[in-house]
Amino acid sequence: MPAPTLTDGTVTIRAHRPDDAPGSFEQSQDPESQRWTTVPVPYAMSDAETFVGEIMPRGWADGSEWGFAIEYDGRYAGTVSLRDEGQGRAEIAYGAHPAVRGTGVVERALRLLLEWGFAERGLRTVFWMAHTGDWASRKVAWRLGFSCDGTLRHWAPQRGELRDVWVGTLHRDDPREPRTTWLPCPVIESRGLRLRPITAADAPRIQEACSEERTQHWLGQLPAPYTLEEAEAYVEARTAMLADGRGETWAVTEAGDDRILADIGWFNHTVGVACEIGYWAHPDARGRGITTRALAVVTDHVFATLGVQRVTCFAAVENTASRHVIEANGFRQYGVERLGAMVRGGRADLALYDVLAAEWAAR
Repeated sequence: MPAPTLTDGTVTIRAHRPDDAPGSFEQSQDPESQRWTTVPVPYAMSDAETFVGEIMPRGWADGSEWGFAIEYDGRYAGTVSLRDEGQGRAEIAYGAHPAVRGTGVVERALRLLLEWGFAERGLRTVFWMAHTGDWASRKVAWRLGFSCDGTLRHWAPQRGELRDVWVGTLHRDDPREPRTTWLPCPVIESRGLRLRPITAADAPRIQEACSEERTQHWLGQLPAPYTLEEAEAYVEARTAMLADGRGETWAVTEAGDDRILADIGWFNHTVGVACEIGYWAHPDARGRGITTRALAVVTDHVFATLGVQRVTCFAAVENTASRHVIEANGFRQYGVERLGAMVRGGRADLALYDVLAAEWAAR
């Protein structure tokens, strides 16, 4: 069966050709391609020629894999494929040339591929798999309507090791749209601050902040010592919160300086009712009003976007610096939870604060 040519008028998927080899070679030199796929490392031009001239055509010849080259703006832009698992099942796979990442080209190509697979190949269920941490792949799958049902530990082979993978499915009767909310975590510039999403590049500064004595004391649940690996895991966990719709977390920076000075975010959201805001500061930010202003910015944001009636903040009773941040923003203390805070070495009483939407608007 020859590969058909399919197009939506902007993106085309078609059979691979010998002149796709240079584009495939460029794609496979890219560090992100090497990190998340099984391309050989090192990768030679001969590997690219074999891929487009032998491996992809062989899949069509023996029916094991229906692979298409993506063409966009007259040039090779990546590969998408369905690997036949029999009985109406297939695994989806995709990889983008660096030039088209973030443009929506791969998503358009995958929509063409899926519609063809369900309509022309009689597929009933398509299986999706990606290495854990490959958020770009997961977001594309999410946009297409795939579920993300969990993690298979030590499952996918890559250059001599078995890696953890996320897995999900799309049924032919499922809508081709997201099933859940993926929160945007927008960049917010206000009150002399710039709040942006946390990234992997913030991990060293996060490690510094969470290793510092005061932070370690008041956030008693932190590991001690706090390693770079734990900071990297923290970044991943914050990204997972966005993907699951459970909360947004920002790196607080100043204009012209992208170094993270504090971390602030909302979570524990009850729709239409309330959410909680939490924060911590890097030692470089202390005494400068950074967290006080950041709390005001995020409180503005949650009242404007979540439609909650109430925002809460908590701090250990003896943590006077954190309590000053909360009180300076007009939050009112409504109680004390005895032994409600975990501090280094044990438990401490927790001061409970909140502010209502009407009170915040009337400030």
